[in-house]
Formats: sequence, C-alpha cells, structure tokens
Amino acid sequence: MAQKHNFILGEYQRTVDERFRISIPVEMCELLTTESEDNECILAKERPGCLSLWGVDLWQEKLSAGVELLQKKMQAGKFEGRIDQLQMLGRLLSTRHKNVQLAGRGRLVLPEGFREFLAVEPGAEVVVVGAAVCVEIWKPDLWYAYLNGRIPKFKRLFEKLTQ
Repeated sequence: MAQKHNFILGEYQRTVDERFRISIPVEMCELLTTESEDNECILAKERPGCLSLWGVDLWQEKLSAGVELLQKKMQAGKFEGRIDQLQMLGRLLSTRHKNVQLAGRGRLVLPEGFREFLAVEPGAEVVVVGAAVCVEIWKPDLWYAYLNGRIPKFKRLFEKLTQ
C-alpha cells in the first residue's frame, strides 16, 4: 500500500560554508524527516550540478520496488547479453545515494563525492528547491537554465497533473 507523503515547495538561496555545510530551511527539514527520529535523510546524485534530499521511507520504497523488479528479471533470464548494462546500473546504484543526518538548524554536510558532483566550493551559492516529493540542491547557473527551459511548459504540466 502506498504511503502518504508530504508535498514540499519553496526556493531558497544558501551559501556553502567552509565545512561544506548547507542550511536546509526548517520547514523543508520537518517535511523530510517526519518518519525519522534522528533527522536521517537520503542524499542522492540527481543530475550534474543537482543533488536531491529524500525522506528515508519514500526513497526506500522507490529503491526496493526497483531492485525487486530487477531481481525478478534476472531470475527470469531477461538480462542475457545485457550484463554490461546491468553492471553499469549496479555501479550507479552503488554510488548514487548516501544516508545523511540533518544537524541542528537543518545543517546538511555535503559528503565527499557529492560535493564534487554538485561542483561547489566553500563560499559558493546554491539554490535549495522544493521538488514536491524531495528537496533539491542546485548549482545556481544550472538551476536557472533548467527553470528557463521548463517554465514555458508549466501551465500545460499543471493542467495535465491536476485533471
């Protein structure tokens, strides 16, 4: 049975501090960690210049469903001749996400490997965006390029999803 998940919205400018910490807005933290007593979340490499922060339950639900489907296909022999693709998927799954904890005042420490993927240094600006089911952390130039390409399609998308 599908679980109820929070709807996360908002856009905030933040600065990466000298310890590679970012302050996630408290209201976003509360929506992400409703099921977690220790403020645990999942940090994922989304696309170059963008990380996503997920509630543990929703992430695990998505990951488990995908892995279970892949395992069934493996057992049924559906990946014959496609082992290289399966290995590539395994590598990406192995390095794509990491459990993290949000410290006091919503501080997130960007782990090594993730800060390089985001391509930021201390003192850099980032944009923290509510993406409905998760929180995204963007390098500003990539966020604005993404936004400029998607805003013209907003009305059609909204109408399609709300019908």
